[in-house]
Amino acid sequence: MFQRHIMLGLRRVLGLGTLALSGFVYAQASTSQPITLLIPYPPGGSADMLARPMLPELQKKLGQTIVLDYKGGAGGTIATSALARAKPDGHTLLLVLTAHAINDALYPKLPYDTRKDFAPVSLVATLPLLVAAPLSSPFNTIPELIAYAKANPDKLSYASAGNGNTSHLSVELFKTQTDTKMIHIPYKGSGPAVIAMLGNEVSFMFDSISTSFQQVKAGKLKAIAVSSLKRVEILPDTPTIAETLPGFEVTVWYGILAPAGTPASAINRISQAFAEVAHEPKVRSQLAESGYSTIGSTPAVFGTLIENELIKWNKAVKDSGATIQ
Repeated sequence: MFQRHIMLGLRRVLGLGTLALSGFVYAQASTSQPITLLIPYPPGGSADMLARPMLPELQKKLGQTIVLDYKGGAGGTIATSALARAKPDGHTLLLVLTAHAINDALYPKLPYDTRKDFAPVSLVATLPLLVAAPLSSPFNTIPELIAYAKANPDKLSYASAGNGNTSHLSVELFKTQTDTKMIHIPYKGSGPAVIAMLGNEVSFMFDSISTSFQQVKAGKLKAIAVSSLKRVEILPDTPTIAETLPGFEVTVWYGILAPAGTPASAINRISQAFAEVAHEPKVRSQLAESGYSTIGSTPAVFGTLIENELIKWNKAVKDSGATIQ
């Protein structure tokens, strides 16, 4: 359910993708101009935590400086709009999340065409969500959360990293399946949302594991459940939502987009760099400590994933009745 087809499809095609990548030959950088990597959320979020450990090795592989440009807000659409307007020369990229596919269905009018205005570069990583809550929240398990929400409609509030973000829509799906009513409070990224939890401003959040895990580890937040079908290695004692709601699964994916019209040579060169860095043992190990599974796919694999996700999330948005607040 939800994201299972992502991983099944990847297992079938990544073997071929890896072989294809090994046949690429790096072209010499045509300019010393830096690459701008747009981050659609503020510093401290899961996209930021994925990009930073990869940055030093990516710069070595490409022979260019990479500058992180944070353009948070509007569910990631501000950064995405900036990419659509950027010159298609390989010097402006976007680290996009699952919300990219969700936004196409959730926002009534986007300032860009999700299918036509971008070129896929690489699927970089996936990450399950963590249901985290302040220590003061009146529940410790998913069954207790559901029971409390049913007994107290609209009394619980949940944070998200922004309207249309996976942390928003995953709770909408959860509400639909459990027939519960809770109040959505969007923030401009996971970082501010976690701060809100620490300040007891909200009851819980379906957050990327990478942003909440350290707070759980430090004893400042409590882990209620994870959104993957299987328990995760870094939180082995934390149950899955699926143990209460069979089949419930949401996994966030992260990938790189370029503006449409970017030369294939530039896209392939950048895609190869991301693939090689994603498989660097040191980088892979560091990111695994925060819950990421690194991938590093070909542009074709990522393009297929995006198309499948657009179809899936369009249906999910309609079925859940989720709207922008």
